[in-house]
Amino acid sequence: MTAITAMDLTGFTEREAGVWTDERGLVLSVHFFDLVPDLPAPLDRPELLRHALARSVAAAGAGLIEAGCGEVGSLPAVRQLVKVRRPDGHGQAFIGSWTVPRAGCSTVVKVQAGEGAMTGLREAVVLDRVGPERYFTPHPYGPDITGGLPHHVADAEEWDARFPDHPLTHVRTTLARIAPTVVLHEGFTSLPPFAPDTAPDTAPDTAPDAAPDASSPAGPPARRRWFRRGRSD
Repeated sequence: MTAITAMDLTGFTEREAGVWTDERGLVLSVHFFDLVPDLPAPLDRPELLRHALARSVAAAGAGLIEAGCGEVGSLPAVRQLVKVRRPDGHGQAFIGSWTVPRAGCSTVVKVQAGEGAMTGLREAVVLDRVGPERYFTPHPYGPDITGGLPHHVADAEEWDARFPDHPLTHVRTTLARIAPTVVLHEGFTSLPPFAPDTAPDTAPDTAPDAAPDASSPAGPPARRRWFRRGRSD
């Protein structure tokens, strides 16, 4: 089940319902969550939203590279680019997503890729170029954001052209290419907009987690770690 009716899948091959891969090792997937979005702030307060997202991602042991608000299929949406440690401890994986929230549900487009046998080359080259004193920087979304994977300049988009085959470059450019082509079902676009009742000044532990099974007993909304690929469709 998904609210997405069409998007540009050039270069991708479907592996299962809602999941595609390409020859570079990218994984593209679409998701639908039939529960109130757990975004920690409204989209019309982007600075608060970015700060809260960065704190929650760091608390989960990962790192928010960048986040922002825009539109997907003519609806307001949230873009996130996250780095995580690979489960086998060898290098990192990079996950980009657009989340389109409505009042009681959301749909997500996600692109992810991991480092291969060679890891750390991009970081080493940039560190050598800019020097250690300029390499690690405070997180741009708040000096109080600590923990998780460190923020550094090698993840910046300005280095993508220097490393066209890096998984971070592939994820960022592919997500940028696909997002404008997404078409949403009119039943989804006609739903009431996402409008949280409160906008906390500090972010709670809102790291997204896997969506709960629809047959589970009623209870508090589960948190979804979207970068661990939870699906409810």
